[in-house]
Amino acid sequence: MRTLRVLVVSALLLAACGDGATSGSGSGGGSPPTIFFADHQSEIYAADAHWLCRKDLPGDVCDNDLDSTEVLADGTLTAEPHVPASDPTFDCFYVYPTVRLGAEGNAPFDGNYKEEIYTVRNQAARLGRACEMYAPIYRQRTLTSSGEMTPGQAYGDVVDAFRYYLGHWNEGRPFMLIGHSQGAGHLRRLIQDEIDGHDGIRDLMISAMILGSSVSVPIGADVGGSFDHIPACRSDDQFSCVISYASFRATSPPPDNSIFGRSNEAGMQALCTNPARLSGGLAPLTSYWDLFESSQFAVADPDRAWADDIEDPPTISTPFISMPGLVSSECVSDSQFSYLSLVVNADPGPRSDTIGGDLSPDWGMHIIDANVALGNLISIAESQAAAWHGAHP
Repeated sequence: MRTLRVLVVSALLLAACGDGATSGSGSGGGSPPTIFFADHQSEIYAADAHWLCRKDLPGDVCDNDLDSTEVLADGTLTAEPHVPASDPTFDCFYVYPTVRLGAEGNAPFDGNYKEEIYTVRNQAARLGRACEMYAPIYRQRTLTSSGEMTPGQAYGDVVDAFRYYLGHWNEGRPFMLIGHSQGAGHLRRLIQDEIDGHDGIRDLMISAMILGSSVSVPIGADVGGSFDHIPACRSDDQFSCVISYASFRATSPPPDNSIFGRSNEAGMQALCTNPARLSGGLAPLTSYWDLFESSQFAVADPDRAWADDIEDPPTISTPFISMPGLVSSECVSDSQFSYLSLVVNADPGPRSDTIGGDLSPDWGMHIIDANVALGNLISIAESQAAAWHGAHP
């Protein structure tokens, strides 16, 4: 059997509590930009030690050996050197999923950030070819959480980091939000508290990518529910909108007990926007997978690009591979769920033609929500940013 053992991080949507507020108004025309939260101070996020990626950060992990090799269905290999944007015109603010699997309650600021680094490199760092990356370290709720936990601490850290970013580094630039699972849940609440009802900050938001966590909308609608003013993104040139989905194999749709791809609110459904084609319909994805870095979640395997029955496959020396067209996706809705259906496109060539990522039927393909569509998400980010700038000369 052909297998692609995917190196990605398992994550769990864990909501947190917290309060947020903002003030100010957006800039327009040639007037100087408004700097939101210019007076916000934070002992935590003023320190380099609490950022994984940030402008001028020593040891920025979003700017470190992200070269990839494109692997086509016929086995053709093409080098894809990672070139960070030399003069990015927008920022990306990323919040990672649950990576601490222990029972301590809240993950401490302990300096042992192997899993956080692994995750940001896999899920978000590649966006640095288009934007300036910002990724804070936060005291997330750990997976089992049987220990003491400070209510609201994880979400409070995310709000603190976002405000400090806006006040000290944003300089009135447009930004995107990207998060997965627990991180996406925190960003959903941050949008509700800090962005949705505030015209100026909302105008700076190019889009929000809320992956592996539900954004609620009225059944058959694109806005309402979680957000009053921020609709679903339905085209690559739309901005101030949201992209959200939970992925499942086409051959294994969500069972009744799944927490993903559904809304618990009456009259609402989970938003699904297809990163392969925001306007809808089945279309191919470009996936990125890690080859060499190992973590507690995976073991390095440099041959995972190839079918198991291929003898002496070509050597790939880059730390990542891209697999365009291996998987296609479309949004599917039924009476309970609205989710991203993943179709694997088997072919007779030497490339691996199946993917891993299954945890259990109710989790679906949760752990690969970001990686399976990363190339598409980057392209969307570039197009949406261009559209935003076109509308804000």
